[in-house]
Order: sequence, then structure tokens, then C-alpha cells
Amino acid sequence: MSRIGKQPVSIPDKVKITVSNGNVLVEGPKGKVQKTFSPVVKVTVSTADKKVTFAPADETRFAKAMYGTARSIVAGMVKGVTDGYVKELEIQGVGFKANLKGSTLDLALGYSHPILMEIPAGIKVTVTDQTKVKVEGADKQLVGAVTAEIRGYYPPEPYKGKGVRIVGERVRRKEGKTVA
Repeated sequence: MSRIGKQPVSIPDKVKITVSNGNVLVEGPKGKVQKTFSPVVKVTVSTADKKVTFAPADETRFAKAMYGTARSIVAGMVKGVTDGYVKELEIQGVGFKANLKGSTLDLALGYSHPILMEIPAGIKVTVTDQTKVKVEGADKQLVGAVTAEIRGYYPPEPYKGKGVRIVGERVRRKEGKTVA
């Protein structure tokens, strides 16, 4: 049995949770997030004590594993609609820069062409100094996916260290060729 799944998720003020047929919709001041869970997990919302509880629908190993996962995901959804999630990226390299044009992120990363990335709905991207990119949103998974996609266009390379990196990421540097 899951120890995490046994703990209820408390619902803060200004947050509304709706459950129907395995769909969980969480609405709050930062936005709304919806996820669908497997029918092996029973999600129950108690409006009296403002808590969401989880239980496995049957005694299978999969059900016992999934109800702890569902509880963790819903707790993250509640945190996302109240506080939000933020990931910061930094761009290093001569001539490497980012610009925001409406809902399109324009990246110049040393290629012969600019990289144009459409920003999905529910995500807010901010560019400062043309080298710092901040990705914000209520959905933890979507914020991480957008951040990984931006980083994936030019991951930091180990010789000069240039590329797109997450703030705080440490890049192992390699020694270049030496003349004998």
C-alpha cells in the first residue's frame, strides 16, 4: 500500500476541484488544470472538511501503485493553480539570443535559420536581456515540457559551454585538443 496515497490533499480557499468519470479539474487563481486518471483509482472530494481522498478501486498491484501517483499529481495540480510553477533558462554563446514576438519565441542559436517556437496556451514566457528566458504556468508537466523543448534546440556543449541551459544546471566541461 502507498503511504503517500493514504494522505488526503487539502483544498485551499479560492480552489475548486471537480471530479467526474476519472477526470479531475482543478481551478484556481493561476488558471485551471485537468487530468484523466485510470479507473483503478477512486477520487473522492469532501467539501465539508475541504479534502480530496484517494483509494484503489481493487486489490491489484497496479491499483495500489496508481492511487499514490494520482494523489501526488493532484497535490501538484493544487500547488500549480495556487502558486504556479516557474523554470528559468539562460542562453550562453556569442550571438545567441531570444526574442518574444507575440505568442512566438524567436531563438537565434547559431544556426543558419531562426528557430520559431509557438508557446502553448496556459504558458507564459518572459525574455529579459535576450539571454534569460522564464517559463511560467499552472501545469507542472507542461512547464517542464516547454522548458525541455527550448533546451533541446541547443543543449549546452561540453567544450565551450555554449547553449541553452536551465539555471543552476552544471555542465561538465571537457578539455579540448592539445598540440603535441
